[in-house]
Amino acid sequence: MTPISDILSGAVATEDGFRVAIPADWLQGRTAYGGLSSALALHAAMASELDLPPLRSAQVSFVGPLSGEVTVSATRLRRGRNAAFVQADIVSDAGLGYRATFVFMAGQVSQIALDRRTPAGAEAPAGNAELYTGPDDFFTGNFNFLDLKEAPGGRALGEAEWLRWARLRAYHELDPMVELMAIADALPPAAFRLLGKQPAPISSLTWIVNLLSAEPRTRDGWWLLSARSNYAQGGCSSQIMRMWNADGELVAEGMQSVALFA
Repeated sequence: MTPISDILSGAVATEDGFRVAIPADWLQGRTAYGGLSSALALHAAMASELDLPPLRSAQVSFVGPLSGEVTVSATRLRRGRNAAFVQADIVSDAGLGYRATFVFMAGQVSQIALDRRTPAGAEAPAGNAELYTGPDDFFTGNFNFLDLKEAPGGRALGEAEWLRWARLRAYHELDPMVELMAIADALPPAAFRLLGKQPAPISSLTWIVNLLSAEPRTRDGWWLLSARSNYAQGGCSSQIMRMWNADGELVAEGMQSVALFA
């Protein structure tokens, strides 16, 4: 297990970001786990500008594989009175592998007030919960997990749906937003469940994340992750993703496009 804080502490500064090595235990196949790439990219984006407002949205493209030593850079696209747009790229010897646009925006006085967020309705794992982790040579070895077999209220999970408590095994010493981005992609693609016991390559293409809290916090590192697909045809799946904290507050929503090679 390699804590993300150790990865960042070993980074070598560059003019517009840093160089860092992707540890083997953060790989998923031949590329870095997307949540780690997003955490590194966000770290660079946050360091590129002074006094940035809270992160509100991220638009991510997983362009190609990333492994070994990579260079993470951040570039201001625009900064206005209220919002800042920062682009972050990650490049390896194979070329551009990751590009994200992060949107930072301060809260505004508004006459509109709507909050129909659905609480999680599920309790975070207790000390006696039967947790599991992944193998040491795969990115999931950096997490603790607890799967839910049904949704709160007794609803059966869909045929292409995951609902799982997750936390980084080393979640201390991380900026809360960096921690959130690192863990928000920890579920397998929802369509993976349709494969049954027959493995096949799957690759995330794009990912959009909207933050519903300017200061996301949780207890004991636990976040409840949901991914559900209602469409998987022609080698492509679209899924809706949600993330709650340990108190049941919905803190992020997203959508992801996934390529299916099966």
